[in-house]
Amino acid sequence: MTKCIMVQGTSSNAGKSMLVAALCRIYKNRGYKVAPFKSQNMSLNSYTTRENGEIGIAQMLQAQAAMIEPSIHMNPVLLKPKGDFTSNVIIHGKSIGDMNFYDYQHKYHDTALNAIRESFNLLSEQYDVIIIEGAGSPAEINMRKQDIANMEIAHMANANVILIADIEMGGVFAAIAGTYVLLDDYDRSRLKATVINKFRGNLDILKPGLDRIEEITGEPVLGVLPYDETLKLPEEDSASLTTHEFAQDKDITIGVIRLPKIANFTDIDPFEYEEDVALKMIGINDEIGDVDAIIIPGTRNSTEDLYALRESGIADKIIEKSEEIPIVGICGGLQILGNVIHDDEKRESKHGTIEGLALLDIESSFSRTDKIVTQSVATIPSNLDGISSEIFKNIVGEEVSGYEIHEGTTELLSSAPLLNIKKGQGNNDDGETDGASSGNAFATYLHGIFHNYNFRREFLNYIRVKKGLEAKYGEDPYETQKDYSLNRLAEIVEEHLDMDIIDKLLFE
Repeated sequence: MTKCIMVQGTSSNAGKSMLVAALCRIYKNRGYKVAPFKSQNMSLNSYTTRENGEIGIAQMLQAQAAMIEPSIHMNPVLLKPKGDFTSNVIIHGKSIGDMNFYDYQHKYHDTALNAIRESFNLLSEQYDVIIIEGAGSPAEINMRKQDIANMEIAHMANANVILIADIEMGGVFAAIAGTYVLLDDYDRSRLKATVINKFRGNLDILKPGLDRIEEITGEPVLGVLPYDETLKLPEEDSASLTTHEFAQDKDITIGVIRLPKIANFTDIDPFEYEEDVALKMIGINDEIGDVDAIIIPGTRNSTEDLYALRESGIADKIIEKSEEIPIVGICGGLQILGNVIHDDEKRESKHGTIEGLALLDIESSFSRTDKIVTQSVATIPSNLDGISSEIFKNIVGEEVSGYEIHEGTTELLSSAPLLNIKKGQGNNDDGETDGASSGNAFATYLHGIFHNYNFRREFLNYIRVKKGLEAKYGEDPYETQKDYSLNRLAEIVEEHLDMDIIDKLLFE
């Protein structure tokens, strides 16, 4: 019989995702078949599974920690916020449309819960252990009847719950005690232990508080997890882009335009693992400054963000910079770099059709009604144009992989394609090419393009050589460091938490 345990938090970003990933790796290392599960996730960072469906990026990472293939059933309900209390609702990996918060909570609750039960039952048939992640806080008592993410799931799965709290947020003991107090007896019966996360300092000073919180809750504190700055793992919440410290004392600086509706920003993660590369997040009202390349990332609304780029004046600054340095677009960034985005029906925004930055001779359109969600494989063509022909000349014919999550299609005019599609959709309905290259700009619909080491290496080596630095080769620092971080995360949890209690909560 499948055994389950659940991690809930006193708030969002308390460390639920990372603790679930650590437990997945720990029990995988012990020989169990382990799967992560998050019934409902709200995130703009998503990943395309082998079933060509969307799940939250955190569940992809947790699946990697468990050393299994990510599946839509690990995150059966995904909500992608679009603004104005409206989200794109994704069930079993497929978009079923946009809904406002009230309609989703009150009219779609049972349908979503049925999908959750179906996915959980399927995982239960395949795995020995399921590590479940909650969402937000279980103490949102105003929405308990509509809950399909926390205590309702704990009861459904017959799972004991570990509560994790972020000490950096302040008021950690009040958050823990308050969570226990606000839950009724039925829900509180599931809370069996507490973890304090992101601690820096002298543990002896904290100990009196730990003893007191155990008295108040009647449940053990499993331990205190230290803040480890050496760990590098994908972030799910866009708030991390403002709290993350981007080093600026490196040989190379990549500027990333922080679009107002930025999405899938994990596309830039691999650059953080390069020792000589700094990332500089650039708001639409910021100065671009001295950067060696600019990336315009994905967005949940390319017409809205293109309008914002033009209104703020940074669009003109990007165009000016394109005379000197590479400009790269990913997904929505591809559409923004073109001549125009056609949206006559105003499906994307009230702005309708809008002129792009015209750094690529392409046109994009939102005339299609279906959303493209697919894993993709492509090759580097020999007919690249502009700077791309110089950057990628050593890897012509090589395969790259990624995933597509986009609405709209793009038509190449005089610009050459960046990739030839072997599997996936790419630019047009014929599915033969992807992206575009011209002048100092290139772009693609493939999320994860820079996760391909050779592609990233050649891009960075072009910049290195141009700056008089030595080209770099060798192992992929991203994959090496990511696996190290997952293993180190598991080690930290085993070292600092009482695993005997966790074993009892899981197996007894």
